[in-house]
Amino acid sequence: MNETINVLMKRKSVRVYEDREIPQEAKEAILAAAMRAPTAGNSMLYSILDVTDQALKDKLAETCDHQPFIAAAPMVLVFLADYRRWVRKFHQAGCEEVPAPRLSDLILATNDTVIAAHAACVAAESLGIGSCYIGDIIENWEEHQKMFHLPQFVAPVSMLVFGYPTQQQKDRPQTSRFPKEMIVMENGYRDLTDEELQAYYPDDKARAFCKRKYVSEFAWEMDRSTKEILKNWEGK
Repeated sequence: MNETINVLMKRKSVRVYEDREIPQEAKEAILAAAMRAPTAGNSMLYSILDVTDQALKDKLAETCDHQPFIAAAPMVLVFLADYRRWVRKFHQAGCEEVPAPRLSDLILATNDTVIAAHAACVAAESLGIGSCYIGDIIENWEEHQKMFHLPQFVAPVSMLVFGYPTQQQKDRPQTSRFPKEMIVMENGYRDLTDEELQAYYPDDKARAFCKRKYVSEFAWEMDRSTKEILKNWEGK
């Protein structure tokens, strides 16, 4: 197994960090890796917020589903889907009939943004720096919009917090993943059989997951915020 695949296979989310800063050289390498990530038509439909203000970190720890470890993270990056640069440039260049970004543009920008975020995640891992994705940045849209002065056609999609893992975090086992047979399909989609679904994910676990992740308070808030983001995106 080569070094790159080894990094990918060993990576796990880290939520407890050593009390030491991330060197500027490492931060620059992580950001450079993010900006070399694949992007649709080289359009780079994202921006990255380097959150260094402790007051903002403290606030994010509350607005992102009350997770105190966010405030303790030495490095916090918020990844924004950003079509604003291109809309402004289209108008500046005199392009005719420029519509507000559409749902398809938001999806494309979201792809760009998450790909860049994961490039940063993998780069950090290769440097011995742990990370954790915070999907809850999508929640509380109006508050995050105000916190970061986000203009129209710019929206938070993902957040990563970084730090050197403690020994306990290094020793903690990885969480399991679904088996390959449940995920990888050849040439076309197929529904899993009832027996396969039951074998891979028993009913009691599914009920607990549904309650915790799909119909929980934060899930409804994420849905509400996403609808408001789309209104902002389409200029409504």
